[in-house]
Amino acid sequence: MPIQIQPFFEPVTGTISYVLADPASRDAAIIDPVLDYDPASGRTRTAAADAILAHVRSQGLTVQWILETHAHADHLSAAAYLRQQAGGRVAIGASIRQVQGVFKTLYNLEADFPADGSQFDHLFTDGDTFRIGTLTVTAMFVPGHTPADMAYRVQDVVFTGDTLFMPDLGTARTDFPGGDARTLYRSIRRILALPDATRLFACHDYPPDTRPAAWESSVAEQKAHNIHVREGITEDAFVALRQARDATLSAPALILPALQVNIRAGRLPPIEENGVSYLKIPVNALP
Repeated sequence: MPIQIQPFFEPVTGTISYVLADPASRDAAIIDPVLDYDPASGRTRTAAADAILAHVRSQGLTVQWILETHAHADHLSAAAYLRQQAGGRVAIGASIRQVQGVFKTLYNLEADFPADGSQFDHLFTDGDTFRIGTLTVTAMFVPGHTPADMAYRVQDVVFTGDTLFMPDLGTARTDFPGGDARTLYRSIRRILALPDATRLFACHDYPPDTRPAAWESSVAEQKAHNIHVREGITEDAFVALRQARDATLSAPALILPALQVNIRAGRLPPIEENGVSYLKIPVNALP
């Protein structure tokens, strides 16, 4: 029986979350879930995550894993909420420690905040395998967008995170702390070395007016049509193109609230003595 993949497109942040299910065992993983956040009011909501929960429950699925491809800068993670509601182990790449170290300093976080990845239930390294029911999944280390990006491969499918977008949008930016265009190119070439029929599922889409949101492509389609890394574009050409593009981009709207939550595996900062949790906004600290 083919694996089951249910996408959930969240239009405010352009994020696609997934439920990956084993039809034999009814075990499942949730990938890159979104916690709704209104920066004007400082309020969180769980509408996007609740849609995932409704699907899990209606299909009789057991959540074994909640997988993050990286610490996202464009949305807050709903991993902690979903773990509370549905169980499962929250996992990310082991290089999250490097990201935590950078942002612990930027936010001047509490002295006892551990930059060791212990907020997550499991840390993957390149080539690690794990199970979702009868399915075997392989973790692929694909840094470049950030130093801690992971992709997840199962059968003929790869969840690419923020490495590759749809071919008409190209690739992820590389100007975040620890990002590197040359490293991203090499990570992408590793994905594009897989068989042409491999199905690729992106974490984001920002569709132009000419098409609806989309998230699935193939290795063959990316090699033929990706505007940044199709066949024939050299590493040096990609680096020049990517760096020029990055120089024109503004910071993501939610980068400052999102990262201090996402390096905590989707938990809000500790509640203070007045019973309120606070998100810190460093002033004039980002480039």
